Amino acid sequence: MKHIITKSVYIVMVLSMIIGCKTVQNANNKQKGAVVGAGSGAAIGGVIGNNVGDGNNTVLGAILGAAIGGVAGGFIGDRMDRQAERIEEEIPGAEVTRVGEGINVTFTEDQGVYFDTSKSDVKGTSATTLNSMADILKEYPKTNVLVEGHTDSAGPDDYNMNLSKQRATSVTEYLVTQGIDKSRLTTKWYGENQPVGDNTTKEGKAKNRRVELAIVASEALKKEAKQQVKG
Repeated sequence: MKHIITKSVYIVMVLSMIIGCKTVQNANNKQKGAVVGAGSGAAIGGVIGNNVGDGNNTVLGAILGAAIGGVAGGFIGDRMDRQAERIEEEIPGAEVTRVGEGINVTFTEDQGVYFDTSKSDVKGTSATTLNSMADILKEYPKTNVLVEGHTDSAGPDDYNMNLSKQRATSVTEYLVTQGIDKSRLTTKWYGENQPVGDNTTKEGKAKNRRVELAIVASEALKKEAKQQVKG
């Protein structure tokens, strides 16, 4: 519960900066990125990103920490809008959230990526989901992806940590087999340490057994965005 509350506090902080006035409330993600950058620059994204990523919600931290802000950030936001739309269109089961200059994609056993009990191999509908994800990533080659594995609280801590590692690694390796450059992918795992649901309920545990992706701009895309601004 502590992790969930902390996550919410930081989300409120971020949203208060992004949608603090009526003009920005009516803006799309491209425009919001430009407003935030013009008012505060990438420094705020980095500070908030580091705090959120400090064991509480590392996906959100990675996205916010990678932000460059300004008009260039707006350019990246526009690209991310389009990529998020493609994911929603092609992978209906995925939970897709646009955050700043990035995308958070969550797969649970009910939403696209399922693993058998105590297993980590990708198969069946999970393979179909990840095939679609790989195809979209190929359409947007100037993005990098953080792959995170999470479990519920059932079982010993060290067992859950290792299981989350195996599952996150399996997803990363599967994307590589589908043609995604390994240099674009980073893999991390957190066992039961970052719950998003109540581990005392069946529904909460199902939410906690998940793989999350953070999709952020590569250095090449950031360079392109800055050149577009100068041009």
